[in-house]
Amino acid sequence: MTSRIRILIARLGMDAHWRGSIVVARALRDAGMEVIYVGNQMPPNIVKMADQEDVDFIGLSSLSGNHLELAPKVVELLREQNLDHIKVIFGGTVAPDDVAALKQAGIHEIFGPGTPISSIVDYILRSGPAAESG
Repeated sequence: MTSRIRILIARLGMDAHWRGSIVVARALRDAGMEVIYVGNQMPPNIVKMADQEDVDFIGLSSLSGNHLELAPKVVELLREQNLDHIKVIFGGTVAPDDVAALKQAGIHEIFGPGTPISSIVDYILRSGPAAESG
């Protein structure tokens, strides 16, 4: 029996744009994943909750422009705590020049506005623990 993929969904900092993260969280749940939705959080709390919940992924959301500072901080804290097996994905409005910087910082994938939900689900299924062990 395979375990369900566990993903923590958080909005970075004080980002007030909640609708996208809720829509994605529901779609992932409907696709059979276990979703832990934590709303607005700063990187230390995100990493702490990801560790406590034993997640496979962290899904970050931001539309407020703080992504170049806060998203890499999540990855940095995961590495410091030997939790770098947790993959970090990001959803939100990202300038094209920022995509490379985020990926270089360790964000596994970035999903911008208009990305089909099925693309996000497929990416997680292809990149999750079952894909790695199979």
